[in-house]
Amino acid sequence: MPNPRARARSPKSRARPAIAPEDLVLGIDVGATKVVSALIGNDGAIVRHSGRHLHANDGPDGVIRTLIRSVEKCLEGTPSLRPRAVGVAVAAQVDPRTGTVIHAPNLGWRDVPLARRVSEELGGVPVIVLNDARAATLAEWRFGAGRGASDVFCMFLGTGVGGSAVVDGRLLEGSSHALGEVGHITIVVGGRKCHCPNRGCLEAYVGGWAIAERAQEAVRSDPESGAALVARAGSERAITAQTVFQAYRTGDVLAGRLVRETERFLADGVVSVVNAFNPNLFVLGGGVVTGMPELVPVVEAAIRVRCQPPAATARVVAAGFGENAPLVGAGEAARRTAAAR
Repeated sequence: MPNPRARARSPKSRARPAIAPEDLVLGIDVGATKVVSALIGNDGAIVRHSGRHLHANDGPDGVIRTLIRSVEKCLEGTPSLRPRAVGVAVAAQVDPRTGTVIHAPNLGWRDVPLARRVSEELGGVPVIVLNDARAATLAEWRFGAGRGASDVFCMFLGTGVGGSAVVDGRLLEGSSHALGEVGHITIVVGGRKCHCPNRGCLEAYVGGWAIAERAQEAVRSDPESGAALVARAGSERAITAQTVFQAYRTGDVLAGRLVRETERFLADGVVSVVNAFNPNLFVLGGGVVTGMPELVPVVEAAIRVRCQPPAATARVVAAGFGENAPLVGAGEAARRTAAAR
């Protein structure tokens, strides 16, 4: 099997043996700021990749326009390679039966019939929609870091925080298809306001948006200590989680404090999740982890020391597909759905 870590490092198209068009599906990942698309082979390999297409988070119409541009770029110059089905992963609560996005907090969407609209734009090709963390978990379990494991929990730290579980060899859904929303477990009573209705959520401390927000607040509180972060980003408002990680690597004191705090918050959340789900494998991925891979051993140490003995033996690994996991999983979900019809 091709090494999924190598695929994650290089999203460019690669020469492959002749591919039957019927073996290809299209996976699309819609995030809070970007859309990416890829043609996916039946072994989970990325055949062609669109690159990142940024959107302005300006409502469904604008984001769908960006999605279609991403698909067109992915398929550019390949008239004979057309997908048999399309899967769309989105950071949202989704009804997979209808492809409706019920609630996407970081996009500000409610009740958007995304599958129908994307299918119409793409000439009627079958489209399914699923939660991005569930899609990423499917990719890691079938082809990546979780391949062969029977009980897996995958947690993904990106703009938001999501997760999903494989229990006894079955990807769980929940009664309303929202199982695994671990970004919204409470870790601080009455804590920071989340993008969901709650306060004190894990996401409100370790999601990319929350790390940026905490850093901006720290800079306002102590402008002298925050001067290097502002200089690196260009302005206080432009500080992101990536700015913090880059400054941390230069020895910046404020960035170091923010990273240590993030590690503690993340450890609190992970310990609760691992105690609750008792996986034999815990997979940690997403853009925040890509920018700060040191979080993986931090999580492993917390599990070993703080979890109950039956849960403390869980093996901890980084996601194999990196930020490509949601689109690979969306493609695999589309393939499975098409095969069942």
